Amino acid sequence: MNRFDFTPYRRSTVGFDHLFDLLERQARSNTGDNYPPFNIERRGEDSYRIVLAIAGFRPADIDITAQQNLLVVQGKKREETDGESEMLHVGIANRGFERRFELADYVRVENARLEDGLLTIDLVREVPEAMKPKKIAVNGQKTLEVVRDDNEESESKVDAA
Repeated sequence: MNRFDFTPYRRSTVGFDHLFDLLERQARSNTGDNYPPFNIERRGEDSYRIVLAIAGFRPADIDITAQQNLLVVQGKKREETDGESEMLHVGIANRGFERRFELADYVRVENARLEDGLLTIDLVREVPEAMKPKKIAVNGQKTLEVVRDDNEESESKVDAA
């Protein structure tokens, strides 16, 4: 049984419905198809890289679509038939594929390149200034100051001398 029950977590959390729905959808759609193989790397605090092994595909055969919170990579199978040869064994996969990657909010594709049979997709998370954490002033104070006792100040001057 590969079903996870998130009911206890749903009862005690607010605003995480999207996360639980995503986990349940991923568990349902996991068909076991591992083609093409891929790696996901974290390259920094806000940068990531996805590398797919797609030997035999040309840049024209690849379609990358970035939507809100979803990255879809598709490879289209091409027919290469030259009338001069007959294939006796086909061991190199040249089948079409589709890989979907759920992206977090504010993650965008920065770059994609195909070299040596590896498709590399660089991702960057750019949080808007309005969404970044800010210090909130209490009672309208602009800055908080550390209040020092005069005795402590004179003692630190004596120690420094």
